[in-house]
Amino acid sequence: MTPFRHRAPRSRPPLVRRPCRAVAAALAAAVTVTLAGAVPAAAATTALRQVMFVGNNWDGTVDVIEAGGDYARIGRLNAIPDRAARLREIYRDPVRLAFFLGIRLGPGEGNDQFVDDMYTTPDGSSLVISRPSFADVVSLDLTTGAIRWRFPVSGYRSDHMAVSPDGRRVAVSASTSNMVHVLDIVTGREIGSFRAGDKPHENVFTADGRYLWNMSIGEVNTALDAPWLDWTKGDRRITIADATTFDVVRVIDMRERLDRFGREDLSDAVRPAVFTPDESTLYFQVSFFNGLIEYDVATDAITRIRTLPADPRTDPDRTTWVNDSRHHGLSMSPDGTKVCVAGTMDDYATVVDRATLQEGPLVPASKPYWATVSADGRHCVISEAGADRVSAIDFATGQRVASVPVGDHPQRVRIGRVPVGWTAPTG
Repeated sequence: MTPFRHRAPRSRPPLVRRPCRAVAAALAAAVTVTLAGAVPAAAATTALRQVMFVGNNWDGTVDVIEAGGDYARIGRLNAIPDRAARLREIYRDPVRLAFFLGIRLGPGEGNDQFVDDMYTTPDGSSLVISRPSFADVVSLDLTTGAIRWRFPVSGYRSDHMAVSPDGRRVAVSASTSNMVHVLDIVTGREIGSFRAGDKPHENVFTADGRYLWNMSIGEVNTALDAPWLDWTKGDRRITIADATTFDVVRVIDMRERLDRFGREDLSDAVRPAVFTPDESTLYFQVSFFNGLIEYDVATDAITRIRTLPADPRTDPDRTTWVNDSRHHGLSMSPDGTKVCVAGTMDDYATVVDRATLQEGPLVPASKPYWATVSADGRHCVISEAGADRVSAIDFATGQRVASVPVGDHPQRVRIGRVPVGWTAPTG
């Protein structure tokens, strides 16, 4: 079998070349839905139930909703109980203040970013949250609402996270330092870290927990969005690290793969991504594109690209699109036959048939920003950041089946666990 062939990356670590089938088996990414904080049988001391956590980015709260059925809200958490202390620190440091205000004016669209991503600990006793504007990760006690630990990331902004299959490690992207930190989810102790591309974003553990994939999106906060200025966006790539040693074992530059497919016009900034259950195929979105791309891991090649409908009301001025996004959010049905797409700037969500890449009904949605899967696997659950609600779409019919109001600007939605009979802390 011919090994992978790569163009020498710009200022990148050397690549470890492996035969295609070996790479496909060892490095293919995690299954579509990783249950946050999966509980090993030996560790379970309290009866737990599955719920969904919805991060309300702009008001600094997390709504807890049912993980299926009518998705009714169970409670609300304050993700920033230490807000006054954090602001005092920021306002005393001119550099930190500059970045804090930059986040507000840039990715925050005029708002502070207080909740990005969330996962529960294996025992369901706390919720680990990344808070971009505070450049940290905290563990919030689900009984008292108090902060158990806090980890300041390197640089000035934290972003997307991922939890390991055993639920014991959490990875977080540090946007401005181009680092990925991996923490013990219970203690907050840093286990390791590795350097990624510019503006590391999405993280995915492989199903066996051996590798961690990171997608960097480059500079998304400038107005240099014309295609001929794409070179100003920086080093965008997929970085794959050993999750034990944290050595970078492979780098994938989608630029050359898109070019080989004849799509030099598309950005190579990989945004949300989802893998098939057999871990052989990756579907992903890229900046400025209303569609999805299919990548075969074994052959290291893009195999299909599907352009999805554009809303004629969408402003053609790319500088008006949220952080260079056009579509932002993917999830896959547990049987691997359907892909749910959040069409962020085109104000719809749709379920795409994997065999044909044909979209289903376009479900109207206001700035859908994320897509995940319900606990029973029947529904795609999207956050509607423009309407402050979460909606469920049936994978089988492609139709909306439920909606529930949440807080200001919901983004990430994650499955987690809380003790049976749990109620949100007061105050």
